[in-house]
Amino acid sequence: MSETEKLSYTKILNYLYSCLPMYQRVGQAAYKSDLKNTLKIADVLSQPQRKFKSIHIAGTNGKGSSSHMIASVLQEAGYKTGLYTSPHLTDFRERIKINGKLIPKNYIVEFVEKYKSAFEIIEPSFFEWTVGLAFDYFAKEEVDIAVIEVGLGGRLDSTNVINPLVSLITNISFDHTQLLGDTLQKIAIEKAGIIKHKTPVVISQTQVETMSLFATVARENKSEIEFADKNFKILFSKIDSVSQQVNVLDKANNNELQLKLDLLGQYQQKNVLGVLEVLNQMVKLGFIIDVEHILKGLNKVCKNTGFSGRWQIINEKPKIIVDTAHNEDGIRHLLKNIELTEYKNLHIVFGVVNDKTIDKILTLLPKNAQYYFVKANIPRALDEHELKVQAKKLKLNGESFTNVETGISAAKKKYKPGDLILICGSTFVVADALNLFA
Repeated sequence: MSETEKLSYTKILNYLYSCLPMYQRVGQAAYKSDLKNTLKIADVLSQPQRKFKSIHIAGTNGKGSSSHMIASVLQEAGYKTGLYTSPHLTDFRERIKINGKLIPKNYIVEFVEKYKSAFEIIEPSFFEWTVGLAFDYFAKEEVDIAVIEVGLGGRLDSTNVINPLVSLITNISFDHTQLLGDTLQKIAIEKAGIIKHKTPVVISQTQVETMSLFATVARENKSEIEFADKNFKILFSKIDSVSQQVNVLDKANNNELQLKLDLLGQYQQKNVLGVLEVLNQMVKLGFIIDVEHILKGLNKVCKNTGFSGRWQIINEKPKIIVDTAHNEDGIRHLLKNIELTEYKNLHIVFGVVNDKTIDKILTLLPKNAQYYFVKANIPRALDEHELKVQAKKLKLNGESFTNVETGISAAKKKYKPGDLILICGSTFVVADALNLFA
């Protein structure tokens, strides 16, 4: 790509970021509560979402990991696989991939230039623009299958104009309550919005509060529903510094799968059951996916798809781990990973966005850690001094820093051999950290 082309791409990205509301940056003001704009965009683009097969994935936690695992297995099975996820960490193009390769910069430039006038009449959000771009790209590139991750919620999410072969809902917990509802049942109703007529739906994790709701919505849509953790059982698991062994019993045929995952978080064990059941459903629909594809795909998720940010070791000396956990359930799983990790002293570089109720999250965090309260480089980031004040009330001790870089530097200065530095609290804090270690 020439310097002129690079400038053109940067200009286009700046247009998308600055001229259009982006939920990740500004929060609730960018959230659209209907699909009107997306349907108009689909009309302008001649209904690209109808030109490729898809899998649709929603859930509070685990939908990104599950999307990447499924995509990796499908790639190993020889299918040209599109993958749409959000948000991105270090590069906008992470959102849209085919067989792990980022969408070309020139495709983005040409797409925006071609449809800018038509789209400006519609006034779409950043996310609606991006969905249109992804669907157009997958259709033009004639993917065999596209794995589509919901951005926020499900029922009213821009991605919910597709008619997938299979839907997956990973787990339900409290997040974005100001938009999705303040009970698990209300949140589940939004997630259940991706369940389509006569389309199989997989639920990764059986939860007492939501299972009957999902079963009812599936029945109303005449859709087969499978609770993955009732069809598969974890027999054994072991995690080391580079992978985790998970032995799973497939109850349908009494076969044991000995999986080696390159994704380290213990919470991936819940996600992988949903992934296995989705692959089961794909086989029923005629896709050729054998055990070898599953074993290789789950062992090479990061290599095949470029997945990052979930309990990821980004530096060995000092030992630094990043994790994008940013809600109650995610933090609980994060704590389990901390318990499984050996260290002498724990240093936590922590920052959050300003539209979350963080008391419950702060209450969960370990009291015996040294904290470095930081502000990520986005408008939504909570002021680091305010974060420190709130944390101190809950007996979390530390200092505040104007950005992630200075927080990490301070942690490294206090680090001693055998210690652990953990960077978490927000996707955007992790993104800033990954940029520093790129």
